[in-house]
Amino acid sequence: MNTPLTPWSIDDAENTYHVKRWGNGYFEIGASGDIHVIPRYDQPDLKINLREVVEEINTSGIQLPVVVRFHDILRSQVELLNETFRDTIRAANYEGQYFGVFPVKVNQMREVIEEIVDAGSRYNYGLEAGSKPELIAALAYNTNKNSLTVLNGYKDEEYLRLALLGLKIDRNMIIVIEKYSELIKLIELSKKLNVKPVIGLRVKMMVKGRGKWEHSSGERAKFGLSIAEILNAVAYLEAEGLTECIKLLHFHIGSQLTDIRAIKEAVQEASLIYSKLVKQGVPIEYVDVGGGLAIDYDGSQSTNDSSCNYSLSEYVSDIVYGFKQNCDLESVPHPHLVSESGRAITAHHSCVITNVIGEIHPSGTQYSTRKSTGEHIIVSNIRELEQDLLDSEQNDNHQEIYNDVVQLKSQAMQAFKLGIFTLDELAKVETMYWRILNLIQQQMQEVDFIPEDLNDISQMLSSQYLANFSVFQSAADSWAIDQVLPIIPISRLNEKPSKLCSIVDITCDSDGKIDKFIGQESIADNIPMHALKADEDYFIGLFLTGAYQDVMGDMHNLFGRLNEVHIVSYDDDPKDFYIEEVVKGSSVDNVLSTMQYTPAIMAQVIKKDIDVQIARGKIKPREGVNLIDFYEDCLDGYTYLKQ
Repeated sequence: MNTPLTPWSIDDAENTYHVKRWGNGYFEIGASGDIHVIPRYDQPDLKINLREVVEEINTSGIQLPVVVRFHDILRSQVELLNETFRDTIRAANYEGQYFGVFPVKVNQMREVIEEIVDAGSRYNYGLEAGSKPELIAALAYNTNKNSLTVLNGYKDEEYLRLALLGLKIDRNMIIVIEKYSELIKLIELSKKLNVKPVIGLRVKMMVKGRGKWEHSSGERAKFGLSIAEILNAVAYLEAEGLTECIKLLHFHIGSQLTDIRAIKEAVQEASLIYSKLVKQGVPIEYVDVGGGLAIDYDGSQSTNDSSCNYSLSEYVSDIVYGFKQNCDLESVPHPHLVSESGRAITAHHSCVITNVIGEIHPSGTQYSTRKSTGEHIIVSNIRELEQDLLDSEQNDNHQEIYNDVVQLKSQAMQAFKLGIFTLDELAKVETMYWRILNLIQQQMQEVDFIPEDLNDISQMLSSQYLANFSVFQSAADSWAIDQVLPIIPISRLNEKPSKLCSIVDITCDSDGKIDKFIGQESIADNIPMHALKADEDYFIGLFLTGAYQDVMGDMHNLFGRLNEVHIVSYDDDPKDFYIEEVVKGSSVDNVLSTMQYTPAIMAQVIKKDIDVQIARGKIKPREGVNLIDFYEDCLDGYTYLKQ
């Protein structure tokens, strides 16, 4: 890369990190080189400096890494989704209404659910539950009788009883049948409990989604009823005199739908199924289009797995106008529309902030390469190559030198394996090898054409920045499904970065790394970063982590949940924000207890062993007390590294 002295502007930083492309209007690079957060879509002049947020976090004694939640972004996304549906419905003269539901599985955190329910109350925006625990939470938090609670997932008797309990207390519960046997069980229970169920039928769509989750639809889909099963269910309910209980038709063709054509095709198929059922006398009032509204994680506006080729307004328009057109052609009523857009609601509101604690560089270690008497010819040859590069400022044989140095290094390894090369000689070869690659890279910056082999040198010389977090806890999708998450320094963006880096975490696992980043035209193996300064912390942010990442992390290496800081914008504050709440992350005691350890007993074992050493005179009593206190303090402490 060019030297930091090269002129650099905020526009250059934007072209490098593409914040505006993935930020959805909520993030930008400020003139100071700091990341700014614009938490309210309707207040573009209200901006929060993320560096100042981190400074206040540090001043408050909150250890990094931290999850930073911007609750105003959460509210903004709820409002944007509902207002877009309302505006489109009004413009289209659509006769139904929109009743969105948030899928609890996307982010089950209580604070998130509370904020979404509160922000959505004036829109009658409800919740979707896919398991018994989620249903129990939804019963307690979705108390708005005008909003829906849509119940998906496989159901046992207890799940169905909870759903019927909701109906008994006047909650607007719709029980979606995922497999035919659930319907039989539901009707039996409803008769016992003397409550009429409100039923949704999930249909297996033939249209395929796009992206990683395209198999959510089709004949081999995990959930839903075939057309034959739908008709059998209708016939069964007719025979039971309960046809009027069928209120919703549900379909889902996949999460993170990358291509708008999949949505158009799904609306076409679903609207026809709805129309035919209504014509048969099935009193369906709602059509639930499922989830899938995608997030443009990489900012490419493409059909890449981490992107999408459409906007929120286009998504909504295709649903509203698609149903209107087909229902009008079939002369059936426009249904109320339901969507389960969890990823779009939560992704932007949460980010992970951590500090870089070190650099791992292949050429970082220096060793004396002074010529010694009787050194091996390989060492002499590689020294001559280095001298040739140093003597010539405009060397035109970089390819030849590169080929030679690679061969010499290989020969050195073979010689060492054969026992004819000393460790000292091998260390000299390694040191000069990396110095030569650095020299080639520096000199190649001045040429117009770089041979293909030499393009790889930048990758070979790239650094690994060691960051204080766990990929498995905080960026699970990055590890599990190669999800690209935006990663960027939160300050110094007015300086030209001088390093190419990948990110490695502090777990004892070689998979604990991130090496997929937003590139210029495609996914890149490295990301430009600034050189670390000895007297200054370097903070990076992992953005768009609010969907799934908050709840899917594991405790690999016993690194637990992160500390959380909840930020609320406040225009009258000098910094335009305040910390509303701090939620402490996992302590060592917490994670050990989760794994069936008993920390109190562990502390007793250590105390007993220290007492034995005190009795033997190997440890002084005062020192022994301090050691016991230290062990117990560690049990109470944060699982991540201290700054």
